[in-house]
Amino acid sequence: MTAAAPLPALPARRILSPRQKNGWLGSDYTINLYRGCPHGCIYCDSRSDCYGIQAFDQVHTKQDALALLESDLRRTRRSGVVLTGSMSDPYNPFEPAERLTHGALGLLARHGFGVAVITKSDLVLNDLGLLMRLAEGPGAAVFFTLTSLDEALCRAVEPAAPPPARRLAALRELALAGVNCGVLLTPILPFLEDTPQNVAAILQAAADAGARMAYAGGPGNFGVTQRAGQREYFYAGLEAAFPGMAGRYRAAFGGRYFCPSPAARQLEDAFKAVCRQRGLVYTAAGIAALVHGAQPEQLSF
Repeated sequence: MTAAAPLPALPARRILSPRQKNGWLGSDYTINLYRGCPHGCIYCDSRSDCYGIQAFDQVHTKQDALALLESDLRRTRRSGVVLTGSMSDPYNPFEPAERLTHGALGLLARHGFGVAVITKSDLVLNDLGLLMRLAEGPGAAVFFTLTSLDEALCRAVEPAAPPPARRLAALRELALAGVNCGVLLTPILPFLEDTPQNVAAILQAAADAGARMAYAGGPGNFGVTQRAGQREYFYAGLEAAFPGMAGRYRAAFGGRYFCPSPAARQLEDAFKAVCRQRGLVYTAAGIAALVHGAQPEQLSF
């Protein structure tokens, strides 16, 4: 069998972002080793024109990414938790061949940095050993995006992403190995996923699998964002899968950036109730504590 050709590479000057205060999910830095994503999620904000990513479904690597990352880490005076997955999935189907995320985890461990991973893929299990090593030292947390357990619905809105059952199975294996795991309920699509029953089912399944954290974007954040570029793609995907749904969105939200579910209050109540019942950490401070390897004093408040 002929080896697959390497992905095209884009020039880059650095990989590690400058240190940030109150980073997403308690992170101190971010890295994006890939540009673009093949999962085809119709709601992905990374398609927005403001990011300037042409042909988002075509995945590129960052040229000399691991060498640049090592240089960045050597020059960084303060260690911390590095988030990956904020713009594209670090465990896309090309990762087993490219091994950029694998290499980055090794560098983070070597230089005393922790990691927080956002993914929809069970390919994260390929790095179970590295994640266990990080969990025992500077810290490791893996967050799986789950917005529904309905596989048919997920195929419509996340057509090339691994199904939710595989994500939950991977979460279970990671949690059993001692890696802190969580779920991201973002976005919850209005008129499709925004029922208290759906939110509760995701959280119960995640807790059963061993998750310790759940994040839904904060109070009132049950909904989806839309910006130029992404909005057009989203509406086309909606209309193809759910005829008439794009018109319903236009009527409800117009050109708004944040499109909240009309049931946002009920969703928040259900979210908090299940998190408290199952001991899932859901506050920003609590999640940050777990991501940094500390135990939050209060699981929910």
